[in-house]
Amino acid sequence: MSSTTSQATKNPGLGKILREDIRRGDFFRTIKRDSREVREFFLDDERKQRLARMRRIKRWFYTVWWLLKTLFLKLTPTRRLLVVIGLAMLIFANSVHYQDKNDRVQIQTNDLALVGGAVLLFVLMLELKDKLIARDELEAGRAIQAELMPDPSPAVPGWSLWLFTRTANEVGGDLVDFLPLGERRFGITLADVAGKGLKAALLTAKLQATLRALAPDTSMLATLGARVNHIFCRDGIRSMFASFVYIEMISEIGKIRLLNAGHLPPLILRGEKIEELPKGDPAIGLKESVEYHEREETIAPGEIVVVYSDGLTDAKNERDEFYGIQRVRQVLSSARDLSAPEIGERIVRDVDGFIGEARIFDDLSVVILKRE
Repeated sequence: MSSTTSQATKNPGLGKILREDIRRGDFFRTIKRDSREVREFFLDDERKQRLARMRRIKRWFYTVWWLLKTLFLKLTPTRRLLVVIGLAMLIFANSVHYQDKNDRVQIQTNDLALVGGAVLLFVLMLELKDKLIARDELEAGRAIQAELMPDPSPAVPGWSLWLFTRTANEVGGDLVDFLPLGERRFGITLADVAGKGLKAALLTAKLQATLRALAPDTSMLATLGARVNHIFCRDGIRSMFASFVYIEMISEIGKIRLLNAGHLPPLILRGEKIEELPKGDPAIGLKESVEYHEREETIAPGEIVVVYSDGLTDAKNERDEFYGIQRVRQVLSSARDLSAPEIGERIVRDVDGFIGEARIFDDLSVVILKRE
């Protein structure tokens, strides 16, 4: 391939890009989804409630005004001034004309519209530059998180496993991990750090490193929970905490030990029944003096253990309906004869079909263990 052809491939023409954009055929659907996301991001709950009580035309004007005001206030002071200057130039472009008596000095403001537009475009370029820099950094973080993610179906004799996590944003606050602890001993973690984005992702990395350091040398799960909680209380950030389920299993043996620190209760599919385990102990990082307990469960051949984050049950569609635990139970009941990866993929397909075009607001994580 010639250098000219290679360059054209890397930098397609503007016309080609626009034609491809038109052929996508999702213009209006994307505009509708983006408009909904803008309202969700910029408007607080109080304003949303006030809008809901307004008539349509009044609601439209108030929505536009509040969105513009919020967007304006989020700019830096310099950029706010530039926006004011640019708008003033656009407004007064055709209303001012000056010419001295000798025609030596003429001031035509018709061109101010171009200058004002250029000023606003400059502010837009600055905002886009900031976004692209932040996105590049977040994509680097996402790549690191992906590298730390274990094999989705690790091999454990006597068991079928499936580990899955998907972030709502570039980086996430959910942790799914698989840790070989010896020749036949294995640990599995599913954790959910409070919050979203980079702050939660950094705390997730800390939790993963802490568990990997402590778990191999800690035989009692209650002790493991207390040690992890002590570290998070000592080094943690105020109002930041994490819930997690830690499962320790031995290959070819149908007993598992569990530690639940403030997380949603795992489910166990036993024949025709779906058992929900008791609620666990407090999440880590909330307070120092917490006593944790481990639980032992016997898993017979064919029985299934499911651990999940609230990103599964709290997933919402465009009508603001929750996916809910009942739909999870229905999928599990219909897929009891499948392998762990097949069950997990069916759950994800079902929740994706339920969400449709709605924006994903929370990370989604699922761990499935099936005794063979």
